[in-house]
Formats: sequence, C-alpha cells, structure tokens
Amino acid sequence: MAGQIVVGVTGARVSRRAVDWATARAVQWKQSVELVSVVGGAIGTVGEAEVLGAAQTATQQLLDGEAERVRTAGVTVSTRVESGNPVTKLIEASADAALLVIGSDYRGAGTGPARGVHGIRIAAGAKSPVVVVPDRDLGEGSGVVVGIDGSSVSEHAIEFAAAEADRLSEQLIAVSAWTPLHTPRNAMEVYPDLYLANMQSTTEEILALSLAGLSSRYPDLKVVRRAERGHPSQVLSEIAGDARMVVVGTHGRGAIARFLLGSISQEVLSHLPTVTAVVR
Repeated sequence: MAGQIVVGVTGARVSRRAVDWATARAVQWKQSVELVSVVGGAIGTVGEAEVLGAAQTATQQLLDGEAERVRTAGVTVSTRVESGNPVTKLIEASADAALLVIGSDYRGAGTGPARGVHGIRIAAGAKSPVVVVPDRDLGEGSGVVVGIDGSSVSEHAIEFAAAEADRLSEQLIAVSAWTPLHTPRNAMEVYPDLYLANMQSTTEEILALSLAGLSSRYPDLKVVRRAERGHPSQVLSEIAGDARMVVVGTHGRGAIARFLLGSISQEVLSHLPTVTAVVR
C-alpha cells in the first residue's frame, strides 16, 4: 500500500509505541513515515518568542531521536515541528496521509481516566483513517476485529481490517451486534423466542452480505463471523480485548466531526481495548 504514515509525536511514553507501530507497518507495506509534533499554547504575549523557540528546538531534538529509530528499520522518514492547536494541526496533517497514528495515555480499566477529548476530536476530524495506540503491552493478542452494521462505512472498515489481518497473518473476526427493542421497565420481562431468533438470523444475514466477495480478494484470509446480542460497543470491546486490533467505522464529516464521532466508535475509542483504527 502506497502513501505516507503520519505519526503524532509528544514527549509521552506512549509516543514511542505509536512510532514503533507505524514503523512496523511501513516496513511491511513499503511506506514512508512523517513524524509531526505540535508545540501548543502560544498566545503572542511579550517575551513568548524566546520560550517558543526553546520549545521548538527541544521538540525537534525529540523528533530527531525518534526519526533515527525509524531510519534504522530501513524506513524513509521526515520530521515536522508545528506551532498551534494540536488537534487542528494533526487533522490538517492527515489530509495528505494514508494513515494517521497517535498514542493514547489510557492504559485500561482501573488505571485512570479514559482517553481525553483531544484524541477523540483528532480521530473524528481526520481526513484519513486513524490508528490509536494504547499505552500498554498488548501481550499475545490475536486476530483483527471489525465492527459491521451493513452500512457503507462498514464496507470501508471491512476493507481496512481485512488488509491489516492479511498483513499480520491474523484471522479477521467480523462482529455484528444486535440489541433487543428497548421497552419501559417491566413492560416485557421476557422477549418472545421468535423475535430473538429473527434478530439473530437477520444479524447473521447482514454479516454474510457484508463479507461477500472478501475471499476473492484475500484467498488466504480466515474469517470468523460473530453475531452477538448486546450493546455494540460493549460487544466489540469484550471481543477486541484479546485481539491485536479493532477497526470501527464512523460517519463523521465537516466541522461538527471535529467534536463528535458516532456513538459506537467514540465509546470504543474512549476505552481502548487494543490498537484501535477509526475508518470513514
């Protein structure tokens, strides 16, 4: 796959994980990498120029060190230091990228707050697919999970996930979740068996239709279909907890997309179960 991978780099420990992830992908798909770091907070006050200059110099030194690690892997790499709003600058950088990779300081349940709003806004507003790398050892996870709802966005997510699974020599775990119709408390304590069976079979049909033709493009790819009852983000997160990657789609577009994702993708991204790709 051609194109450049842009990596948002900060001084946080997770940035090294993000750079490493992007480098490994670039090696396999013969892509180049651009490391971008944004110095934010400048407001033009008197005496600020000297502080800003020192910050930019230190940031460039940080990027130079990371670039050397990428170069050692045989990947063509460039660096760029920007000043301004990190969200805006990384969204702009994604316009000409094949992929934007950022890190998250969220380390899992019980380790602190979920990912901050900046990462969600970047993922929502980016022009390219975004991969968010969590700050933890992912261990021996296997499989690439993709959430499917039968929409056109799902088609893009499936294609991205299938390519990643094929690249990693992993199975593709295609997940579609269904939730029974909500009723007021005690209105229907037990759902009719026929209703539940039809919800399950309809979801299985959506999976089958969404995956049709995939085997012709990826003949060696093993695909596992899972139609599950439950809230979609919870189902995806539970299954993805043992996976190498989860891929979700989003409809986000335009100015409002800088602040909002679809509810499912935002919920998954807010509680990263593993490396998470957001595709539109």
